[in-house]
Amino acid sequence: MSVYVFGHKSPDTDSVAAAIAFAAFNKAKGEDYVPVMQGKSNPETEMVLKRFGFSAPETMTDATGKKVALVDHSDLAQAPDNLGAGELVAVVDHHKIGDVTTNQPIFFFNMPVGCSCTVLKILYDLEGVKIDPKVAGIMLAAILSDTVNFKSPTCTEADKKAVKELKEIAGVQDTDELFMEMLKAKSAVAGVPAMDLLHRDYKDFDMNGKKVGVGQLELATLDQVAQMRDALYEAMKTQKGGERHSVLLMLTDVVKEGTDLMVISDDNDLIEKAFDNKLSGNSMWIDGMMSRKKQTIPNLQKAFGC
Repeated sequence: MSVYVFGHKSPDTDSVAAAIAFAAFNKAKGEDYVPVMQGKSNPETEMVLKRFGFSAPETMTDATGKKVALVDHSDLAQAPDNLGAGELVAVVDHHKIGDVTTNQPIFFFNMPVGCSCTVLKILYDLEGVKIDPKVAGIMLAAILSDTVNFKSPTCTEADKKAVKELKEIAGVQDTDELFMEMLKAKSAVAGVPAMDLLHRDYKDFDMNGKKVGVGQLELATLDQVAQMRDALYEAMKTQKGGERHSVLLMLTDVVKEGTDLMVISDDNDLIEKAFDNKLSGNSMWIDGMMSRKKQTIPNLQKAFGC
């Protein structure tokens, strides 16, 4: 019976690359693992897959009756639907441990690094499994994406070491050039509906019983969305509805290394307290904020009493 490898909802480059890489790792050991995606890939991921010669994995959103491996997440909110009606056999991640549980022991490999593909590079090395050059290419791209070309506070020496070794395997000469090509694809917003932009890299989180959604757009300059802010805010209002306590959208300026954080919330004071900052209209500039995982979510969890 095949094991289906799922990245999280609203797939990004790391979740897709990690699914492919973990499936390839297990196939090299003679096991039948199949990478899948929970939705359409974003423009950056499409560019990376095309550059290194991959087609997008099959889309699959329901775990009923399936053997399942999770990569780049371990939260039920980001997992495939009906996970409890399937059999979870493995988790590979680099985030905090989520609320997924099992009745039996499983393979679980999680490290505090900047990218799931760094975790997988370490796993390949530990098991002595050779990495295919094409797989190395998408793993390399995922690390550059997740660490924002080493600018993110999530970046570790392990990520830098993995990039150095993967670029040799993949035959990539200039990682800065690759990153800029990825950023150009990722930050393309012209003509894209606001709701699609909100969902391009979006995750829901349980904050002490309250649902909070956080999206992120990485941009070369905030000018790219200057004429779209009203539309983005309306999309956030629609997303919030009556189900969510708050929806936040990180407009991250990769060049200035900071984030204009757009907010719609049932409690603006709580959000201001979380970031020790004041809203101006519906947003606040936070210098140095680059990472949802390390800078946004922990502050929110503390404010919500998680």
